[in-house]
Amino acid sequence: MKIVLASNNQGKLAELQAMLAPLGVQLLRQSELGIPEAEEPFRTFVENALAKARHASRLSGLPALADDAGLCVDAFGGLPGVDTAFYATQFGYAKGDDNNVKALLEQMANLDNRRAALVSTLVAVRSADDPEPLIACGRVSGEITREPVGSNGFGFDPVMYIPAFGKTFAQLPVEVKNANSHRGQAARQMVALMQERWL
Repeated sequence: MKIVLASNNQGKLAELQAMLAPLGVQLLRQSELGIPEAEEPFRTFVENALAKARHASRLSGLPALADDAGLCVDAFGGLPGVDTAFYATQFGYAKGDDNNVKALLEQMANLDNRRAALVSTLVAVRSADDPEPLIACGRVSGEITREPVGSNGFGFDPVMYIPAFGKTFAQLPVEVKNANSHRGQAARQMVALMQERWL
């Protein structure tokens, strides 16, 4: 079975390909099919993921899987949330993981409340008009460090300290991170949902 991944993010593709391996499905990046990125006008992860999945399915004619994920910082009332990918641009930096981390650490420099969560919502549709999308959510709570630590992973992994491991996500081996990350949790739920309802 071929499924379009409604993302052009290389890191997400690699993670999700590994996590969905038990299903024996082939993930195709939407850019490989000439599909442009969808609009993401909504304020929740689930609405944006659903919009992306429907868009990719409509333009490919294939089932589609979309992820919307972000960082929710307690001290900022849950923001940047759905705006995580563009976080740095609010502070005059170019879009990018390193600049996002830099901007976050600057904004949190004088804050003692470092609690935050990484959230991932995966949505899969059989077709663009699927009335019963599959929805899986993962969430990992931790604290934002005062400086980046570790070199694995991407995004906010170097500043997301996970108390259960005593390390940041970027310090963990990839297989440990994937097994315990927000995306890992959502992907395990999605695999179970697809096995139950699609395969």
